[in-house]
Formats: sequence, C-alpha cells, structure tokens
Amino acid sequence: MNYWLMKSEPDVYSWDDLTRDKKTTWDGVRNYTARNNLNAMKKGDLAFFYHSNEGKEIVGIAKIVKEHYPDPKDADWSVVDIAPEKKLKSPVTLAQIKKDKRLNSMALVRLSRLSVQSVTREEFDYVIALSEEKK
Repeated sequence: MNYWLMKSEPDVYSWDDLTRDKKTTWDGVRNYTARNNLNAMKKGDLAFFYHSNEGKEIVGIAKIVKEHYPDPKDADWSVVDIAPEKKLKSPVTLAQIKKDKRLNSMALVRLSRLSVQSVTREEFDYVIALSEEKK
C-alpha cells in the first residue's frame, strides 16, 4: 500500500463535500509530477485530504477507489476516484508539521506547491498519532 496527500482549497472542494458526495473524481491536476503521482496510485491506497490556502491542515483520510484513467476534460492528463475513509480526530496543521523535526523531510514541507504528493508510511502513521493527541 502507498500513502499520499491530496490538496484542495476548501472553498472549491472540501472534506465535507467529499463526505457528502461519498465519492469524487480527483481532476484538474495540471502538474506533471502530480500527474505521475496520480498514475502511481493503486486501488486501496490511502491519501491525506489537505485543505490548502484556507486552513492549511490535514483534515481526513481518503481511499483510492479507482486507479488512474484519462481525464474526461483532457486525455493528456489523469484522474483517480476517491472516497472518504475517515475524518481525523483533530486536524493537523501545516504549522504543526513544519515545527516537528520528525516531519521536516515530508513533501508537504519541501514541495509546498505540489498538489498530489507521496507520504511515507512513517509520516502517515505519525500524522495520525498527532491528530489523536489530546490538546
């Protein structure tokens, strides 16, 4: 299994929208590295759902339910289908991630503009643990 992080501006498409819709096609990606990440996703992989711009926090976990296929709007690009898996107990903010030395090599810190990123298993498990800590 692989782990990912997918960014969305909450005023465009939020975690609540995904929860309401129960499934969505992740489209609109127009960056080659992000597209390659979409192409590497396998059914059953898990992805953090990250609210970018407003909030700047990981809010949930989505599951890849359909592997990459051509974007219906532009076949040169790819899409995947995702479904909500679990809302995090508490959001994990970008500020928390940046100040935690265990996460300083996370793509979210190093490649801040990349909309679809890989996440290591260790990073994934640690972020989940952070979300479950009592505040």
